[in-house]
Amino acid sequence: MSDYIVRATAGGAQIRAFAATTRELVEEARKRHNTSPVATAALGRLMTAGAMMGSMLKGGQDMLTLQISGDGPIGGLTVTADAAANVKGYVLHPDVMLPPSAAGKLDVGGAVGNGMLSVIKDMGLKEPYAGQTVLQTGEIAEDLTYYFATSEQVPSSVGLGVLMNHDNTVRQAGGFIIQLMPFAEEPLLARLEENLLKITSVTSMLNAGDSPEQILEHILDGLDLEVTDKIPTRFYCNCDKRRVEKAIVSIGKKEISEMIAEGKPITVNCHFCNTDYTFDTAELKEILKKAVR
Repeated sequence: MSDYIVRATAGGAQIRAFAATTRELVEEARKRHNTSPVATAALGRLMTAGAMMGSMLKGGQDMLTLQISGDGPIGGLTVTADAAANVKGYVLHPDVMLPPSAAGKLDVGGAVGNGMLSVIKDMGLKEPYAGQTVLQTGEIAEDLTYYFATSEQVPSSVGLGVLMNHDNTVRQAGGFIIQLMPFAEEPLLARLEENLLKITSVTSMLNAGDSPEQILEHILDGLDLEVTDKIPTRFYCNCDKRRVEKAIVSIGKKEISEMIAEGKPITVNCHFCNTDYTFDTAELKEILKKAVR
């Protein structure tokens, strides 16, 4: 198993924890969208969080969407994930280049800017659950920590990181989410805070060879960590030509007829995986027969 997520508990189930290594899926997103280093880091962080949060979903058909809209040059990001930790995503302006931050790191916060984080969970109910919070730093991990505390009332610590090679490929990517249950006791909280203060960045741990299990061992040292399972995670887009055809059908007869009248093939792009689907005039005529308005 290459990219994977570990799910665990600690402190007699007073803590639930997740940690992931996601280098391959972030590199796949980078190649598909030809993202700049700072865009890769932003999208990689959000996809890593999406994969772990997707694995929290209960139903097999449940879906999670994370959206960040900011006033920075990157514009915004969208990530979706399912309960099996299949994840996909895109950034509005993938070619943004920025100088390093004051700390000498990729300036994700500067690229994102001020704005909003939205979390949408579609669990098969009449209306999806939707939570929205103001971005705190634009660095994504801190923004999700704030989201969990304010929208879901779950005290959490989120760490996310993407480390790039000099050739702009992804060297390391991963993250963790630690959450306290309502009955968590004060001594446990104090030990957890003490442990978190000792933690270096996610990417430095991964780069030193730590696995997701070992990352949780550091964070939950002395708190009786119990790994409950380990699941694969991957970049996966469920688009195909038939799905795109249905989308064209939905725009209506008038628009499709206008496309046919132009006498040229049309190309439809999937934002999530950057795949192009081309339909020639003959195919558009068949699609027109299925249009209802």
